[in-house]
Amino acid sequence: MAARLAQITGAEHTAMLGLGAYRPARVVTNDEVAGPIDSSDEWIRTRSGIRTRRFASDSETIITMSAAAARDALAAAGVTPDQIGCVIVATSTWLLLTPAAAPQIATELGMNHPAAFDISAGCAGFCHAVALASDLVKGGTASHALVIGVERLTDTFDPADRSTAFLFADGAGAVVIGPSDEPGIGPTVWGSDGEQHHAIRQDKDWMQFFAEIDERGTDAVRPYLAMEGTAVFRWAAHSLKKVCLDAIERAGLTPAEIDAFVPHQANGRIIDIMARELKLAEDCALATDIEETGNTSAASIPLAMEALLREGDTKPGADALLVAFGAGLSYAAQVVKLPNWQ
Repeated sequence: MAARLAQITGAEHTAMLGLGAYRPARVVTNDEVAGPIDSSDEWIRTRSGIRTRRFASDSETIITMSAAAARDALAAAGVTPDQIGCVIVATSTWLLLTPAAAPQIATELGMNHPAAFDISAGCAGFCHAVALASDLVKGGTASHALVIGVERLTDTFDPADRSTAFLFADGAGAVVIGPSDEPGIGPTVWGSDGEQHHAIRQDKDWMQFFAEIDERGTDAVRPYLAMEGTAVFRWAAHSLKKVCLDAIERAGLTPAEIDAFVPHQANGRIIDIMARELKLAEDCALATDIEETGNTSAASIPLAMEALLREGDTKPGADALLVAFGAGLSYAAQVVKLPNWQ
């Protein structure tokens, strides 16, 4: 007779215990990016809501930006590195197929050999990682988990591409997820639409690039990020209302009870449309970090949370609706209690 396997259980409830953010030092204006795409500050602001963004220097890498954000998150949570049982890094711009960035980040932070891996869900990666981390803590697989959203999108877009060059930027945000006396992370509503995979994509695969090198030598053009902006705009602005409402309902709340709305900072117009469609309370804080930070993909949600808290628009413990969408097309939403930050 086969022996019965032992089972473990974890925390009944989880929460984001601490938040950290890292923004590269270099501030880049619209005027700086407008030249190569034959544009203007007014056109960029009208189309996207962006006024400035941050571009990373050579020394501001995926590893260093992640570690900086993570140190602040650990300090805000009052959690030591050796308490972290799992590190999940959401990114689309770690340009090695293997190994993942997460183990190197864990070592940089002096952690005690936790499980560590990367996930790729585009701009929705952070919300996906939060869901995974929360379930790991509830299941007892990890007592605490570190979630990082980080991007160096300046490595991946063509500065002369009018559809992407003015939008994307660099940065990192991190949260520590652990046990809580009360629910701090609501059920996640997530999914994907593979029929829209072409809307945000790498414009060629690596085998195509290698073939071009063989044929054209140094004239070969490396893969770049490509986006069909109109298709993404229509899909996001009008398809995510139900996802958001489902996340609010599954958290046991109503739209009027949401204290803060933190959507992926993709486009100022999309943010305005989504907020209006959801009929949130007049005093609901709305994240508009895109104005100063641009679209940082998987780093977008934690950076936007940090901006709201730093500017005093909301406070730790507030009920916030997070929703993100990106390449795949992938999407995810959850209601959370906003964490401590520093």
